[in-house]
Amino acid sequence: MRIEAYNQINQIYAPKKAYGTSKTNSVSRATDQVQISSLGKDIQSLKQAVNNAPDIRENLTAPIKAKVNSGTYEVSSDDFANKLLAAYGA
Repeated sequence: MRIEAYNQINQIYAPKKAYGTSKTNSVSRATDQVQISSLGKDIQSLKQAVNNAPDIRENLTAPIKAKVNSGTYEVSSDDFANKLLAAYGA
C-alpha cells in the first residue's frame, strides 16, 4: 500500500475544521405560543362537563331497580314484541 494514497483518503474522510467562526454575543430566543379559539374552549368545557356527569342517571333507574329487587317489575310481552319489531324491522 502506498502511503500517499492513504494520506489522500484520510484527507477526504477527516472531519472538516471550521474556519472563520466567530462568537456572537446576541442570542435570539424564539418561543412557541399556542392560542386556543373560543370554539376550542367551548368544546373543552363541554368535554369536562361530560366527564364530570355520572354514567347512570339514578333518578330514572332507582324506581326500576326497586321494583326488580322487590319482584314487582313486570314487562308487557306485547310492548316487548312491538319494540323488537320496530328495532329490527319486520
